[in-house]
Amino acid sequence: MIRVIMHGCNGKMGQVISGLVAEEAELEMVAGIDPVDDGHNPYPVFADIRECDVEADVLIDFSTAKVIDKLIDYCIEKNLPCVLCTTGLDGEQLQKVAEASKKVAVLKSANMSLGINLLLKMLKEAASVLAPAGFDIEIVEKHHNLKLDAPSGTALALADSINAEFDNEYEYVYDRSTRREKRSKKEMGISAVRGGTIVGDHDVIFAGADEVITFSHTAYSKAVFAKGAVQAAKFLAGKEAGMYDMSHVINA
Repeated sequence: MIRVIMHGCNGKMGQVISGLVAEEAELEMVAGIDPVDDGHNPYPVFADIRECDVEADVLIDFSTAKVIDKLIDYCIEKNLPCVLCTTGLDGEQLQKVAEASKKVAVLKSANMSLGINLLLKMLKEAASVLAPAGFDIEIVEKHHNLKLDAPSGTALALADSINAEFDNEYEYVYDRSTRREKRSKKEMGISAVRGGTIVGDHDVIFAGADEVITFSHTAYSKAVFAKGAVQAAKFLAGKEAGMYDMSHVINA
């Protein structure tokens, strides 16, 4: 049985993950961390992670960047593998995560969806064939009207996965409104749409002469990210120190 601690257990994602873990025969949620708790969870909840004295095999984090420092210190102290799902970390925090991975297993990914991470893998192969054949590459991402950042981290991850195949020779273009020139073969357009309650929609378009190939991924609920986090926890439990991402889960 893999024992799990949920960091941010009373947030929306924390509750979805708690429900998924309860359905898994090989997983058990043994504790939660959250500053606000009304006692409804079937496991003990601690307001401060430093108060948690429950033995576990892996921790899943869906919280906020401001508490990541304490989280990392705790995981190092307890030698506890961590699935780090919180985004928006600053440079200093990212460096701390990288240093922590030398002492404990850390899995961090721009997007926890299994589908997106499979898409990342597929795009590398597609780009290696289509780009040399003269196909232009464009990415269009769509999210809800409350999302603050644009383009999304996932869109950038998709672009980076392609660009890495070509020694990062592509220039990312986010706005062509001021350009009055022919499109360069070495540019990759990334467009952001914000509206309604769109959870997440990403299209990667390879446009060639007389044919277009589009890779699409649509998330209909945030549960897809929770499912990915649960799969990541299964993978990470028992792993040696190191930095992991969802590609390791996909290829396991």
